[in-house]
Amino acid sequence: MARVSLVSSLLKVLIAVPFLSYHVQAASLQSRQANTGSGQHNTSVLILGGGVTGVIAARTLHEQGIDDFIIVEARDELGGRMQNKTIGGKYTVEQGPNWVQGTQTGDGPANPILLLTQKHNVTTQFNDLFGSITFYDFNGPTDFADTFNEGDDAFTEFTVKAGARFKKGLIDLSARSGYSLVGSKPMTHTEQTAEYYLFDWEYAQTPEQSSWIAASLNNNFSFDPDMGGFSEDNLLCIDQRGFKTIIQAEASEFLSTEQILLNSVVKNITYSNSGVEVTLVDGTTLSADYALVTFSVGVLQNDDVSFSPALPDWKQEAIQSITMATYTKIFLQFPENFWFDTEMALYADKERGRYPIWQSLDHVNFLPGSGLLFVTVTGDFSERIEALPDSQVQAEVLSILGNMFPNITIQSP
Repeated sequence: MARVSLVSSLLKVLIAVPFLSYHVQAASLQSRQANTGSGQHNTSVLILGGGVTGVIAARTLHEQGIDDFIIVEARDELGGRMQNKTIGGKYTVEQGPNWVQGTQTGDGPANPILLLTQKHNVTTQFNDLFGSITFYDFNGPTDFADTFNEGDDAFTEFTVKAGARFKKGLIDLSARSGYSLVGSKPMTHTEQTAEYYLFDWEYAQTPEQSSWIAASLNNNFSFDPDMGGFSEDNLLCIDQRGFKTIIQAEASEFLSTEQILLNSVVKNITYSNSGVEVTLVDGTTLSADYALVTFSVGVLQNDDVSFSPALPDWKQEAIQSITMATYTKIFLQFPENFWFDTEMALYADKERGRYPIWQSLDHVNFLPGSGLLFVTVTGDFSERIEALPDSQVQAEVLSILGNMFPNITIQSP
């Protein structure tokens, strides 16, 4: 969990990198209006952003006996990227995070997200990502399970050698270089798709765009108990209240309405030795001794919020050195289920990353009878389709389904 210490510093703005992603009514500003020139502050700490990082930071302060803070959130509820949508007037699907990745092995460390789902009775289901897959390519059903297993073995060796490299203090390389050094050089469309499933789907970037060591440490600290991780299990959230329930229910245990300001978009942050002043887009100003910025890297990189004075070079370099990956899920609801009986399907197109990852929610383990199917794309392909009208994306998706099921007449979703 995020740990916050209130220490005196010339730089009064603390920037936290969000690490995880409640419904409280907005507090009135009448009693907290900035008192310009009076030397008085609205609160001790302004927590900018009401996603998981912001809420857990607030909880940490509360646990330390500090309750003089306000969470400032742009949306109409807490939860950040944990957002859901109702499809067909009945079924809740997750637009943002969907899985608890890594759970617990024996008495070992437990994933804090798992603990929140258990505490707040959020319904999840084991998702058999590696044992329940049907394989397809542009000619229809195509069994490339052996190729997939070889790709899985290569990824395991990839992570092991990265760990050894890290221990020796050797320089990092791209994940593509790492793959090459373990002898994995995918050439065929099925080999490339197997690699995509094991790498791109997890990191939303290609091996060329990713760090060998960082990608491996991320995997080990999530899934490998021998390396400090939790377990290999993935739990899919199917709770019809939405995955955001874990953070909204947690927030409801310690936050009051006076501690939350919703529908409030930050425009500028001015800081000095005497404190921090935050200006919202509607002109409202808030002041505090400290501000904790929990905005995503994407917000910070796009200059949606200005800082006065500008952040120091070392902090700007850290912000600009991180890539905000793009991950898109496309949900379809059909009148009837015509697809695979497994939980997952992997489609190998001639173009790497073209609608490869398919998952059935109309499955006995998830939302049976829902008619729901979704496909995931990432990276450059994700950015491409997000610029297209929905009608064109639907046409492309139906074309892929036509390749996968050539003997079936597929109705429009």
